[in-house]
Amino acid sequence: MITQERGDLGVAVAQAGAAPTASPEAEARWLDEPEQRAWRAWLRGYRLLMVALEEGLSGTGVRMGEYEVLSMLSEATDGRMRMSALADMVVQSRSRLTHTAKRLEALGMVRRERISGDGRGVEVSVTPEGFSLVERVAPVHLLTVREQFLDQMSRTELLRMGEVMRRVIIASRERPEQGSDAF
Repeated sequence: MITQERGDLGVAVAQAGAAPTASPEAEARWLDEPEQRAWRAWLRGYRLLMVALEEGLSGTGVRMGEYEVLSMLSEATDGRMRMSALADMVVQSRSRLTHTAKRLEALGMVRRERISGDGRGVEVSVTPEGFSLVERVAPVHLLTVREQFLDQMSRTELLRMGEVMRRVIIASRERPEQGSDAF
């Protein structure tokens, strides 16, 4: 068992049977009390917000992940996007997005097509039925977004939070084109 004592709070961290992931020279930068409170509040708030968003959509017949895909497509030029770009935008793995797109395609909400001249490229587009669903569900979704998120902060706080999250997006990107909508 590896135990490391955090002197400032006297908190012991134990890991049974876990191999160290960092070099022995590297030392963890432990969170102080305010950082820990802020981090845990963000995690819990995010999870509660996602639950509220899912519950808000529960009577619409569409899940949050599906709504997000349809919404992004409805805002895209000509209502279509390359699957890889859409996966980056909605932060889903390509395989997860493929499953979501298959479900939406079976419901007649999207169409998937190979990109001519590109053996691996697939483009997804929103159908008129999918666009109609977004128009019908958007007011329900926005009500939850406003009540559970936007109304909980001032305009200044909202703009500041947006700036901070843009930095998080940039720091988390693997490729320059990921998160391009954050700029």
